Amino acid sequence: MSRSQLVAEHLPLLRRYARALTGSQASGDAYVAAMLEALLQDPTLLDEQHGPRVGLFRLFTQIWNSVSLNDDTDVVTLTMPPERRLSNLTPLPRQVFLLLSLEGFSEEEVSFILKLEVEEVRRLAEEAGREMAAEIATDVLIIEDETFIAMDLESLVKNLGHSVIGVARTHADALALAKNRRPGLILADIQLADGSSGLEAVNDLLKSFEVPVVFITAYPERFLTGERPEPAFLISKPFQPAMVSAVASQALFFQRNSRNRTARAAVS
Repeated sequence: MSRSQLVAEHLPLLRRYARALTGSQASGDAYVAAMLEALLQDPTLLDEQHGPRVGLFRLFTQIWNSVSLNDDTDVVTLTMPPERRLSNLTPLPRQVFLLLSLEGFSEEEVSFILKLEVEEVRRLAEEAGREMAAEIATDVLIIEDETFIAMDLESLVKNLGHSVIGVARTHADALALAKNRRPGLILADIQLADGSSGLEAVNDLLKSFEVPVVFITAYPERFLTGERPEPAFLISKPFQPAMVSAVASQALFFQRNSRNRTARAAVS
């Protein structure tokens, strides 16, 4: 495959990322065009050490961080689409959040794209989670039977600016807690204390209301083979707090985005 074909293959994803990063398609495309112009002038700028897609995002990041094109300085408000509200995030945390959550890069790939240490990527992901939570803070239900893990999750969620409605150790506990106060986000284990299933508990809750779900489990294969909700997010134990922060914010962000699209479609 030629260099131009490689670039063309990944261009739609790069334009999506640029739009989310800058706040508008026009502004994002201006940066993509500047990157392509630089690449035409000097093809050696594309570092394919981790593959062409990672190399393109690395080069785009260098362009975005070094020049100002069609800078969108409009005030961003909660009435605007979620991709516009991302502009409220400070630049580096915004980039880390989008690269991890929207584009699905690994921490190591994000480290290469942004020229940062992996530890710094994790710190920035946590910072992004806190900043995103300020936009979309909600009530969180934790379904987890291991006491210390539940405490860690509760502390993490509160540090992000969310509130915790309770910690459920069993299927029955989860249903009881959600009946008293409907959560805006669920963090759930799959294998619970009494042998019951967190996956089944979540599916029962989703019969009554919609809510984004993040499964945090040592048994990811059970998630893959069970009747799982869609969309749902999966984190394997042991987990990095930064990953929980980024994925929880991702779940809330795209749930809000989906609701806004549905509402706009209904109006039109």
